Amino acid sequence: MHSDQPPDRSNHDAFLRSLIRQQLRLSISCAATFVILLLGLPLVNYLLPDVMSLRVAGFPLSWLVLGIGFFPVVWVISWVFIRKSIALEEQVVEEVTQAERSAGSPVPRL
Repeated sequence: MHSDQPPDRSNHDAFLRSLIRQQLRLSISCAATFVILLLGLPLVNYLLPDVMSLRVAGFPLSWLVLGIGFFPVVWVISWVFIRKSIALEEQVVEEVTQAERSAGSPVPRL
């Protein structure tokens, strides 16, 4: 039997704020990783020019790292971000559902 009272929105707002904070932390950590990689290659080229100028299969190591190694790492960062973001959203949905059930309110369909 459903109650005629609307569900308590304060719980939803609290869960939403928590989700936004968690996703912000995730975004910042993924962006920081990307920036470190982006700035790291020129820094390694500057600090270790002899190593980065070594030829591998006819190409300088710096070109191989940039052309072959950089983009897969960016894809991995993106994949991790998406997977963790989805997991955070599913976790919050589950928490809201449990909170609604324990309060005896009808669980809205999302």
